[in-house]
Amino acid sequence: GAPCPPLEERAGCLDYSTPQGLDCGHSFVPAFITTSAFNKERTRQAASPRWSTDTEDTGYCMEFKTESLTPHCALENRPLTRWMQYLREGYTVCVDCQPPAMNSVSLRCSGDGLDSDGNQTLHWQAIGNPRCQGTWKKVRRVDQCSCPAVHSFIF
Repeated sequence: GAPCPPLEERAGCLDYSTPQGLDCGHSFVPAFITTSAFNKERTRQAASPRWSTDTEDTGYCMEFKTESLTPHCALENRPLTRWMQYLREGYTVCVDCQPPAMNSVSLRCSGDGLDSDGNQTLHWQAIGNPRCQGTWKKVRRVDQCSCPAVHSFIF
């Protein structure tokens, strides 16, 4: 047969700012989420002197409508990752953005979708099982999350 062509290596690069210098990376970074049950530990740590009290109430909640998810989420049955079984397509979920997940400069969480218009499909991934992932669309930003516990997450 014919000899193989020479190997050519290519790499992609994602620029996180517009030509005008505005940050736009939040639209492309997947949201890394875990159960809101782990927020209890964050609250305890925030009460310690190591955390600045002026950032304690700067958080916000993002509501998303789940569009798709991989079958790997439903198969999860380890004690600390069992929360993934409750992820379902078509449900509204709440994701809390609080320190330390919040960037101290932008006061935002990576993957929060804040800049999307609601029609843009955004990506999420479960912490603890990289094969449990999917897509969702932003519904709205609210000050406090009000979803049921099984549909409440943190960045």
